[in-house]
Amino acid sequence: MSTDRAARLDRIAGLDAGLGAFVTLDRDGAAGPAAPHGPLAGWWLGIKDVIDVAGLPTLAQSRVESGDPAAADAVAVARTRAAGAAVAGKTSTMEYAIGAPDPDGPFPVPRNPWDRDRWTGGSSSGSAAAVAAGMVRAALGTDTGGSIRMPAAFCGVTGLKPSFGRVPNSGSRALAASADTIGPMARTVRDCAVLLGVLAGPDDGDPDSADRPVPDYAAELERDVRGLRVGVWRPDAPWEAPGLWTAYDEALEVLGDLGCRPVPVEPPAYRRVLAAHRVTLRCESLAEHRARLAERWDDYSPGFRESVAPGIYYTAADYLDAQRVRRAAVRELRGLFESVDVVVSPTASVTAPPVGSVSPGFERWMRHVHTGYWNSTGCPALSVPMRPAADGLPLGLQIAAAPFGESAVLRLGHAFQSRTGWHRAVPAHFFNTSVDDLGGGG
Repeated sequence: MSTDRAARLDRIAGLDAGLGAFVTLDRDGAAGPAAPHGPLAGWWLGIKDVIDVAGLPTLAQSRVESGDPAAADAVAVARTRAAGAAVAGKTSTMEYAIGAPDPDGPFPVPRNPWDRDRWTGGSSSGSAAAVAAGMVRAALGTDTGGSIRMPAAFCGVTGLKPSFGRVPNSGSRALAASADTIGPMARTVRDCAVLLGVLAGPDDGDPDSADRPVPDYAAELERDVRGLRVGVWRPDAPWEAPGLWTAYDEALEVLGDLGCRPVPVEPPAYRRVLAAHRVTLRCESLAEHRARLAERWDDYSPGFRESVAPGIYYTAADYLDAQRVRRAAVRELRGLFESVDVVVSPTASVTAPPVGSVSPGFERWMRHVHTGYWNSTGCPALSVPMRPAADGLPLGLQIAAAPFGESAVLRLGHAFQSRTGWHRAVPAHFFNTSVDDLGGGG
């Protein structure tokens, strides 16, 4: 390992002390050298630990995994390294990307760089924390119900859930195969756009990956947003962070100043789609783990079991009904997206909660996060930082579009960031030196 790489990893390890963003650092360079040139040359990435990196174990934050090194890169990882990125290591998550933190387990409990007594959100927890703390320029996460956008919002960074099929899942541990999506996390929309351009495109190993042209997402950012029809959604939640609606209204004013046209909307069949998403996620995740749960129940964390085991109570008819609801909602959304180009909302109604408050009643807590609808309908959705809540913790603005409408959400998110500075706010404790030293600028 080169002296430069060793120094960089030493710095990442120092920043990570007490934060738990990384499960494994690639100290021995097992992931191999980065390509010398490419759109990601000089970038350091964190890879969520449900995605394979050659030479490193994929532990999925689980005692169930063997810990053997992966034989090959996931397609998404291989594409980033071919584009010049260096892999720093594997970032922490929830077990198999679902459930709540497990303080009694052998893995790091990820902490929020803005307040280490608070959670990062999940399940791409370490990826968001590593970007927020300046350890890496960008990271890969996965999103099945909000697992990129929730931690992006809680940690004050930018995160994109692409359309279902836009990025191949080959080499990633499945959670709910009909909704799983790999996507980029970074400080800026521009970096997410560049990274998505590298990740996107079909792969023979993933039959669900879409064989569609990949736009030049970075070039699309320069298109004017004036006249863009913005659907304005105000979701309900049991409680809200102080200052949430002030921050949201200010964000809407910025969009108005950019020349966007607001249109009040409500996503079609919202509650029914969320119920269908819950059935789908539980049934599909149970199908992935049923045999091992039967043999190794005690080796799974309580949060995983609480989230997945109830799938046993659903019938085949329940699952099929859920898929009918999803298909009907996709049809209705076509009508909505004929009248608006994007839909905006808060990503979540709350800020990052204290770590110890998340595990009890995790499913009820998720009612404050407004992300799962877009997974169930296969739509792209972006979270960008907006004005913090009254407690000073980050809040996110969510921007969604019709399937394969990534250009629209990225373009509007970039325009928003060109008029605001919330994405440049950093937890001061972690930035006593320049993040550019880690390829963390942009």
